This record gives sequence, structure tokens and C-alpha cells, in this order.
Amino acid sequence: MRLRSGRPGENTLIFPSGAGTPWTLAAYQSWRRRAFKRAIEAAGLEHGRPYDLRHSFASLLLHEGRSVIYVARQLGHDARLTLSTYGHVMDEFEDMPRLDAQTAIADARAALAAAASSS
Repeated sequence: MRLRSGRPGENTLIFPSGAGTPWTLAAYQSWRRRAFKRAIEAAGLEHGRPYDLRHSFASLLLHEGRSVIYVARQLGHDARLTLSTYGHVMDEFEDMPRLDAQTAIADARAALAAAASSS
């Protein structure tokens, strides 16, 4: 996002409000009700939180075989926090082949479709 935005400064907001300021709590809650909830329903999920997207992003990076340092930087964590939060994910993927995010997502969708059609 920063590259597409012309490399703004480190303290520049990536997703500011329309006025260029941080979102208010009311604006965030409104976005969750209007946009995010509709997206969750359209995906056929019973529930979901924006934070779940962050966890999925980190898990997909680890599944690709990215280093803990790389994932930590992407999340704005230090490596210790990343290890303590996502160590179980690294254990799950230890003996699995590395998959790029697009392949992992496509495989998960195919498995869901197969399960739905056999129900």
C-alpha cells in the first residue's frame, strides 16, 4: 500500500478517514456494521472480525516460508511477539510443503466447496 501511495512517511496513515485523520470509534463501528459484516455474510461465514484478516495474513506468510523477522515487520511486531503469537502456526506448517498465498487460498476454497457438495 505504501508503494502504491508514493512511499509516504512512516507516520502517514494508510487508511485515514475522509478528512485524512484517524478513524473515530463510531466511524470504525459503522464500517464494521455496514461493509465488513456484509462481506462476512457474502463469504458465507457466520462471524468474523477484522483482526481475523491480520491473523490470516500472518499465517499465509508463514505458510509461504517467510521468516519470523519478515512477518514481524509486516505486522509491526518484534520477533518475540510474533513467535509467541504464531509459534503454533509455524509448528503446524513445519513438515508441509511451502505454498504461496494464492495457492493456499485456492486449496482452502476447493476443500470447502467439496465439503459443501458432499453434505
